[in-house]
Amino acid sequence: MLQIPTEVQVRPGVEADLRALTDIYNHYVRETALTFDMTAFTPEERLPWLRSHPEDGPHRLLVALDPGTRHDAPYVLGYATSSPYRPKAAYSTSVEVSVYVDPGTTGRGIGTILYKALFEALADEDVHRAYAAIAQPNEPSVRLHDAFGFRHVGTYTEVGRKFGRYWDVSWYEKPLISRTAPTASPAPSRSRR
Repeated sequence: MLQIPTEVQVRPGVEADLRALTDIYNHYVRETALTFDMTAFTPEERLPWLRSHPEDGPHRLLVALDPGTRHDAPYVLGYATSSPYRPKAAYSTSVEVSVYVDPGTTGRGIGTILYKALFEALADEDVHRAYAAIAQPNEPSVRLHDAFGFRHVGTYTEVGRKFGRYWDVSWYEKPLISRTAPTASPAPSRSRR
């Protein structure tokens, strides 16, 4: 089991991280129902995903690194993302967030470190809400999201089938305070005719 160093470094994900990020994600694809992907990816297949998370803007990819090195490169402990919630333009101020950590580092605070950095970065963006989809049961993820002020807003029952059974997915929502977003204007009035 890996020891978590006292100083974890967090930075934007780069293409050099792709193999490690893919390996982490593939563990959850192959071994768990925490993601509903069912086939492992190659790093090349994950490259468009990585590139869809630039260094700035509302859609981020942050990577936690062990400050020590393995094989002459920092060791990736996990990652957090903020991605588009839905493709339609009116959803642009909402993001879907997620955290994946190396299976040897679960329960050691890496998700907390990553979410702190992610929400701090998002405070400089025009983002109003964050959403998280949590396949159930997953008490550690529920506790992490509760700790960051998410609230449960609903559950889709038996929405996905993996490993020969159906799984529920609970949705969580967190209001975000943007340091740069314009203030919301009142909704247009509806006149009766």
